Amino acid sequence: MTLLSVNNVGKAYRSYRSEWQRIARWFYLPVKASSEHWVLKHISFNIAAGEAIGLVGQNGAGKSTLLKMITGTLQPTEGKVHVNGRIAAILELGMGFNGELTGRQNVYHAAGLMGFNTDQIDSVIADIEDFAEIGEYFDQAVRTYSSGMQMRVAFSVATAFRPEILIIDEALSVGDSYFQHKSFSRIKEFQKAGTTLLIVSHDRGAIQALCNRAILLDGGTVIKDGPPEEVMDYYNAIIAQKENATVEVQTLADGTVQTRSGNGKATIDSVALYNTQGQPVEYVSVGEDVCLNIRVKVNAALPELVVGYMIKDRLGQDVFGTNTHHLDCVRHNLGEGTELDYRFSFPANLGVGSYSVAIALHTADTHIADNFEWRDLALLFNVVNMSEKTFVGLAWIPPTVECK
Repeated sequence: MTLLSVNNVGKAYRSYRSEWQRIARWFYLPVKASSEHWVLKHISFNIAAGEAIGLVGQNGAGKSTLLKMITGTLQPTEGKVHVNGRIAAILELGMGFNGELTGRQNVYHAAGLMGFNTDQIDSVIADIEDFAEIGEYFDQAVRTYSSGMQMRVAFSVATAFRPEILIIDEALSVGDSYFQHKSFSRIKEFQKAGTTLLIVSHDRGAIQALCNRAILLDGGTVIKDGPPEEVMDYYNAIIAQKENATVEVQTLADGTVQTRSGNGKATIDSVALYNTQGQPVEYVSVGEDVCLNIRVKVNAALPELVVGYMIKDRLGQDVFGTNTHHLDCVRHNLGEGTELDYRFSFPANLGVGSYSVAIALHTADTHIADNFEWRDLALLFNVVNMSEKTFVGLAWIPPTVECK
């Protein structure tokens, strides 16, 4: 069942020479705008019941505008949005709370606007207060709240009744770590119960942990729609892209999609994982000492070169990453044609499972500064438990135990 359908939606902001011309336009009179700026153009996608969708893109890509049209607070200039079910949305901090009213009064007001009557709100007000955990502030004016307290009340009232569609626009980023964990637990409970999720976030971990699909907006249009890891890799490449850089996407033999980007001033020649005997390995035992070898070729004179790697789990979530900037091993003034071998040695203190390695060549501390090459899925390997006691999780942190 399709819960949300966005069909060829676009949004333009128009300027007129006078307010009379603007009013005439409301009545569909043939008045031409003096200027027209399209924020979104030709947006189309469907969301089925139970899906969890991550909406990503750089600032200004049109994400918030799109969500406002989906929730009905903004009308599209062209196209149509069809919603089958009740939407609960947190699009802006405070959800339009009145600063002079108390938290409790704002809950009744906000829930009323969501379509609930007083009896329904009475039945959940205690739960909302308990979940928000702001104590006596719940009966004080919202203008005295911190941004985190506003977020607690806003999320609590928006999720007091399980919606068919839950929309969150970066709002949880202002909350403290404790409340973020608590909120994500409720979101996951809703997902299990069948709620469809649409979340906007720059947090790759949140997108890949919560979502089974991601949509990437750029320049006011959808440029990629697919598995979260694949979309986030492409998004990462877009961020790093410079004027003379390229972004290349290719499907590997096993069906996974690899994203590469960079200006090519330095390139990755080869990547391999070796055991202590110097043999290339695809399967690694828990805790085994390994060496990640990265061979780099310099294709143009470089004042600085930094090499980094990121180990990711099978869902594409970051497990561990570092680079030679942080390890105090930066190379300077490299001539064209220089070849370098980097060897990162470490114990594979990882849980059982499949992992990938992304490699980055750049300057400074991140690949954003000057991206020579970024390659996702540069290497795949598996961790198996051959001799250690049974454990679960992504990290192997063996404890000692005593009981007195």
